[in-house]
Amino acid sequence: MKAIIIDDSRLARNELRRLLKDFDTVHILGEASNASEAKEKIEQKKPDFIFLDIQMPGKNGFELLEDLDFLPEVIFTTAYDEYALKAFDVNALDYLVKPIEKDRLAAAMSKIEQILRQKNEQLQNRDLLGENDQVFVKDGDKCWFVKLADIKLFEINGNYTRIYFDDIKPMIPRTLNYMESRLDDKIFFRANRQQLINLKWVERIVPWFSGSLKIYLKGGDEVEVSRRQTQRFKELMSF
Repeated sequence: MKAIIIDDSRLARNELRRLLKDFDTVHILGEASNASEAKEKIEQKKPDFIFLDIQMPGKNGFELLEDLDFLPEVIFTTAYDEYALKAFDVNALDYLVKPIEKDRLAAAMSKIEQILRQKNEQLQNRDLLGENDQVFVKDGDKCWFVKLADIKLFEINGNYTRIYFDDIKPMIPRTLNYMESRLDDKIFFRANRQQLINLKWVERIVPWFSGSLKIYLKGGDEVEVSRRQTQRFKELMSF
């Protein structure tokens, strides 16, 4: 299990490393003392999970998560218990209050092992959905049976995903990460942290700020591709 420790306190990082020595399955890929450094290391090394402090100089832990394109599992580590509800609102796996107790850390490691095992099993057993497949969509008392080729955009809305098709925008209780794991990545592309697009609906592409791209979809929707995903998009769509 690959992890990155993010905390502005060197003593806190060292103490967590000391506690983790008893967990042979955990491999620490690196450390970061602020959000900017953490973002770079997360998107470069792609850990399975991160230990994340909340209060740090500059951007806090929640603001860091909003900036990430690649979002690993999150275990918050903080001296304060007042952020617990907000932590679970962003789907944190666990919330450890400093000083971290060894039995609480062990419980968190058990959770992450189970989650990663389930993810691995899903990856091995999954049947990817392609553009010719149809899916059942239910939002409240309304239902649709939709061909994936007709869906042009998936978009995060809290803990839900909004689906765009035929001028209809229902929401379903699934994360965008889950949707991405089920869809054929040759057809559906993660443009940024919030949006997943159907490449068959791309109408035109224009250069955008800081070397990124803006994609215009048929029907008028506009999607900004993050800088990291811009590079992946160019590699995917080039000869």
